[in-house]
Amino acid sequence: MPSRSTSRCIYSKLFLMLTMGLPFMKLVSAEEPSGTTIPPESRPCVDCHAFEFMQRALQDLKKTAYNLDSRTETLLLKVERRSLCDCITAEGLS
Repeated sequence: MPSRSTSRCIYSKLFLMLTMGLPFMKLVSAEEPSGTTIPPESRPCVDCHAFEFMQRALQDLKKTAYNLDSRTETLLLKVERRSLCDCITAEGLS
């Protein structure tokens, strides 16, 4: 008999938890206020977002290419200057 009363107690507690918990579940799952959402008419389309992203990526690539080009030019000038200095010092020694 004690197991029967224990199972009734467990079932009654589960039932109590469900009946008390359901109103709180509705409160938790409530939607945001309508004022915080952006209406679909004013949202840009997916194609516009992709186009803007590609434009920014292209600008970044252009900047990177320009930076690499200017660094390469600077390094080449340094190498030419060193080789010129080596030639001058080698001619001066002989």
